[in-house]
Amino acid sequence: MPPQPFSIAIPDADLDRLRDRIRSTRWADDWDNGDWHYGVEREWLRSMAFYWANDFDWRAQESGINRWPQFTTDIDGYRIHFLHVKGKGPDPRPLVLTHGWPWTFWDWKDVIGPLTDPAAHGGDPALSFDLVIPSLPGFAFSTPLRQKVNVRIIGRLWTGLMRDVLGYDRFMAAGGDWGALVTAELGHAHADHVDAVHLAMPMLPGLDQFNMSPDDFAPDEQWMPQRQAESWPLIASHVTVQSNDPQTLAYALADSPVGTAAWLWERRHAWSDNGGDIFKSFDRDFLCTTASLYWLTNSIGSSLRIYKDHFGAADPWPLLHDGKIISVPTGFAIAPKELIFLPRKIAEERTNLHRWTILPSGGHFSGAENPAALVDEYRALARAL
Repeated sequence: MPPQPFSIAIPDADLDRLRDRIRSTRWADDWDNGDWHYGVEREWLRSMAFYWANDFDWRAQESGINRWPQFTTDIDGYRIHFLHVKGKGPDPRPLVLTHGWPWTFWDWKDVIGPLTDPAAHGGDPALSFDLVIPSLPGFAFSTPLRQKVNVRIIGRLWTGLMRDVLGYDRFMAAGGDWGALVTAELGHAHADHVDAVHLAMPMLPGLDQFNMSPDDFAPDEQWMPQRQAESWPLIASHVTVQSNDPQTLAYALADSPVGTAAWLWERRHAWSDNGGDIFKSFDRDFLCTTASLYWLTNSIGSSLRIYKDHFGAADPWPLLHDGKIISVPTGFAIAPKELIFLPRKIAEERTNLHRWTILPSGGHFSGAENPAALVDEYRALARAL
């Protein structure tokens, strides 16, 4: 299906309903929770809800998103929404950026300008990119979702999007969270069409990184298994629920915008490098925009399905060939507050490793937390090609 131009235009009635639902929230009791030990602290959440209902300007955010060209298309029965921003340079290189959960496509907002128009941002115009930034199936405007979705399926969909819909026979790919898995899948299963891949979270098909021991890591990497052990309690609740019975949770979240926001914002608080203050990583408008994109599109429930469909399989992510898992040039950028890690020696053995960067700061949301660092990474990997 040829891409159809798309512009976000949420009806006023939907915005009024969102505000009314926030204001009519029935608040759970909360005590002895100033450090978020039991989850999102109520007074912080109430102050955010007050801002969301009374001061947050969705129309300003909507206008900011709509300044970039957006499209929708249908591939194999999946509705896919995506940004397609052409680069300004002599020979822009196509690059598909994939988000994760609880991200949205808008987590990439701060890399769009520098990557597509490097000359306007102090960069080399020869290193410009044609950016394609899709919403994962079941997320935001890539809805409704009516089929199973997993990493292997998305890799096939993205190859179809880039090659068949947009005409890019070869392209680069990058991503974080689920987007890192999709990017690794593109490098593994679709190498004939992929020039290079870059992962902000180091996960590879065929590897069980949760069962690696500290002995697998080099002496100067011992902070990685320590951080991974520290991070497990931070991810156990959502992985368990969303991998087992996501639909049950979906009813509560779809009904309550504050419930949706609490479920999303707790992860932003726990998984970013903020020293206990979430506003060091994300401002209020960005947090409210993220929650609004999920709630206004009624996509929070379908966004959870990938956990069950992927991790619920007997063999979630099997290898398709022997040899290097990823044979195309591969880059990694590892943030100190990431959640999952991989020893460099395994990356060297299993991928065509070109870049291995340990970032000085940042957490799980590298697209939003470390946009400048990722811009440098993508440019450097493209330059190496």
